[in-house]
Amino acid sequence: MTEKLEMYRCKICGNFVQVILDGYGELVCCGEAMEKINPNTTEEVKTEYHIPVYKYTGKDGIVIQVGVEPHPMIKEHYIMFIETISEDKKRVKLQYLEPGDQPKMLLESKIGKENALAFCNLHGLWRGESD
Repeated sequence: MTEKLEMYRCKICGNFVQVILDGYGELVCCGEAMEKINPNTTEEVKTEYHIPVYKYTGKDGIVIQVGVEPHPMIKEHYIMFIETISEDKKRVKLQYLEPGDQPKMLLESKIGKENALAFCNLHGLWRGESD
């Protein structure tokens, strides 16, 4: 069974899928079951630059920055997307990023407790939580 907002990846071609609604059965791509992607929540290095961090600003609203120190955004190593999901899973916001962009997402308003996900092209999926 798949659950709403879970993420899966094909080990063969790299297709990346997010479940929109709960369902039964198995997600298959290239003739094989897709691998469920679980987000990492802790880093084993001195400088954390994968976990999304909520930063509250007075005038702009809320900025989600990937990493306490901003994540690199070069062609070989960058954040591909940032997504926020409300605690009740009723609201989602997704922003795609490219090399050269800032590893940030601006939210005009907060919708209660949220999780932020960030996907690094080399190190996978990471999760941070709002206060």
